[in-house]
Amino acid sequence: MENILGLLRIRVIRGINLAKRDVRSSDPYVIITLGKQKVKTSAVKRNANPEWNEELTLSIADIPNIPIILRVYDRHKVTRDGEIGDAEFDIRPFLELIAMNLDNVIDGTIITTMKPNRENCLAEESYISWENGQIVQRMFLRLRNVECGEVELKLHWIDGSSRVVAS
Repeated sequence: MENILGLLRIRVIRGINLAKRDVRSSDPYVIITLGKQKVKTSAVKRNANPEWNEELTLSIADIPNIPIILRVYDRHKVTRDGEIGDAEFDIRPFLELIAMNLDNVIDGTIITTMKPNRENCLAEESYISWENGQIVQRMFLRLRNVECGEVELKLHWIDGSSRVVAS
């Protein structure tokens, strides 16, 4: 059994202007993968701007050299579910800050920002900040391989020492 550094809690907040794959809309859901781990949200019926507000959890044993992959699908009852779009994000900057002793940081402090560029799927600047005694990252990911759509996420950390921090 691997030593777990901690758990990455990913709140999938909402989808924005997702592509319509059915006649009028889609029934979107999100699958997030890191290596062999796979977690998913529930499907939201007939909505191009779904509000999931669901927390998904990945266990982190080491700082991964691979990105986390996010895929949005359209749920179908009869045929195979169709992919709406995908995005990826790197959690290394987030995990590097987790390793620092930031207990004396003032609540609401922005620790660092990441700007959108050709190497990432950020739709706008992503802020890593100190909130309620924990490091939090908020991001809007622009979906690839599709004509439109974004997904809003919020990341926070649950320490491997079993210390649970509420969000």
